[in-house]
Amino acid sequence: MEHGLLVSGSFVLLTYQIELGVVGAVRFPEWLRGLLILLIVIGVVFRFVNLNHKVYWHDEVYTTMRAAGYTRGEIDQELFQNRQIPGIELQRYQQIKPGSTAAHTIQSLAIEDPQHPPLYFLMTRYWMQWLGKGMTRLFNSPLTVMRSLPALLSLLALPAMYGLAWELFTSHAVSLLATALMAISPFDVLFAQTARQYSLLTVMVILSSYLLLRAIRLFQAAASQSATAQRHAARSPLTWLNWGLYAISVAIGLYTQPFFLLTIISHIAYVVACFYWEPHFSKQRETVFKFFAGSLAIAVLLFSPWLVVIVINVQRAIATTDWTHTAPGIDYLLKLWLLSFTALFIDFDFGFDNPWTFIARIPFLGLIMLSLYAVCRRTPPATWLFILLSILVPFGLLAIPDLILGGKRSATSRYLIACFPAVQLAVAYFLTTQLSLKRVYSGRSPVLSHTYTPYTLRPAPYTVCKTWVWRGTLAIIMVTSLASLTASALSNSWWNRDVSYYNDQTADILNKTASPIVISDIGDDYTNTGDLISLSYRLDNKVELLLVQSPDFVETKEFQTLLKGKTAIAFRPSKPLHQTLEQTFGQMQRILPGERLWKIEIAPNNNSNRNEKNKKKD
Repeated sequence: MEHGLLVSGSFVLLTYQIELGVVGAVRFPEWLRGLLILLIVIGVVFRFVNLNHKVYWHDEVYTTMRAAGYTRGEIDQELFQNRQIPGIELQRYQQIKPGSTAAHTIQSLAIEDPQHPPLYFLMTRYWMQWLGKGMTRLFNSPLTVMRSLPALLSLLALPAMYGLAWELFTSHAVSLLATALMAISPFDVLFAQTARQYSLLTVMVILSSYLLLRAIRLFQAAASQSATAQRHAARSPLTWLNWGLYAISVAIGLYTQPFFLLTIISHIAYVVACFYWEPHFSKQRETVFKFFAGSLAIAVLLFSPWLVVIVINVQRAIATTDWTHTAPGIDYLLKLWLLSFTALFIDFDFGFDNPWTFIARIPFLGLIMLSLYAVCRRTPPATWLFILLSILVPFGLLAIPDLILGGKRSATSRYLIACFPAVQLAVAYFLTTQLSLKRVYSGRSPVLSHTYTPYTLRPAPYTVCKTWVWRGTLAIIMVTSLASLTASALSNSWWNRDVSYYNDQTADILNKTASPIVISDIGDDYTNTGDLISLSYRLDNKVELLLVQSPDFVETKEFQTLLKGKTAIAFRPSKPLHQTLEQTFGQMQRILPGERLWKIEIAPNNNSNRNEKNKKKD
């Protein structure tokens, strides 16, 4: 009877008879379970530590701007008018636009950012409306308001991860360790404190995977006895509810971020691969596929209104993301891949050109590879297929075009979010098998080798290391993760601040300058609007901005008058503006390496002296 149930249920990775004998019975010592629970609590706390500390970077500014109902076009039209304004005035574009509604938020995205679905931005808008003023008074910082929402959403990923690990391994030990690894993951905490949709995306990647595996498992369990049982299972309200929940989770994922499509494709690849590897129950398999396909169809139907928006404005979406098409070179890609995948466990930044930034991460890459090897060798096909496909499909869909066509999609860590939960699950499984009180296996498991020999990878014999070595490994992961979290929490900027990385140092320079006036325009890459607003959060009231509409304004008497008695500094001027400033005032002095920040030397009678020099040359 037990063997029959195993065959009928082997489509799913959750073959409980096998797993309970190999992993399900694994348990940790009481002290280790207590330590893992403590780590989860610490990880939760870190998500709310110093929420207002880091630079509110360019993309976060756009989150608030869209949620508030503004478009960049109307802001540019108001700002770049050859006039002098206090820096703090820019923050009015970070508050709900007077007279606007949620429709203005949707319209702003549809017109200028159609590649971003509206769900998270609408959530942010209502968060600002309902709690914005009260939380700002309480914490004395609007940044805390904006970042508290993704921090709270990120907490949902922890029980979802526990559930997904249980569906995969039916082991409380693996589930607890996987949840702890996610809780103290430097990458997950970093993006939990970022006012973007990435924490919600992480939740939906994990939750949709959990609901898919759960729907398959429950249907298989109900339909495994006979053909009659299968028919009853197919008509059961519980079956329809399970697949309906999966369809809703997929729709929410699509409305969260376009890169959720990578997760959908990995789910499709998983179901198809399981059909190939587990062909024992064809009729049941066909029914599962029908439910799966129907769920995806419903999700796409629910997403179709925004899909129409994307199709209509596809050129705008392409133009907005054209920066990903820059070909950086294979060495750059390899470095970023290493940084991205190991940031789950260690995130120290010694500088991109410092070899120690990468050397320190190589052991963690080795741990990931060893964990994947163990998963492939020691678990049923449906288990290791899910883990591998959840990593390789999203990564391959981004990396292969980069290698063939050029680009840096796969070098952007936040685009790889769909891969990371599976990495954490693999590491959790491997460490659990090494840390448990019970010896899980010695050599090849006789149960698994009997049932799954045709599908098991067979490299060189696996050497089981001493328990204390793997306890030390877990201790190292804990130390590096917590140390990375501490360093990040105390930092004013971090690598994910991207174009706004130097805004903290820029603001410090401007605040220490006597009578500063910042000269800027819309810029060559049109990022100045967001970064000027980003700067405004850290500027003193004394800092003035002179936002230029056209370089021709530099040559006017009005411009000269505005600079009198001021220390003029150019912030990321466009090439035409930069050229005009140097023609008018001479060579500018760069004052911050890595950032386009120049000091303008304003000499007395500067223009008349230059005119005399030109006459002599003539």
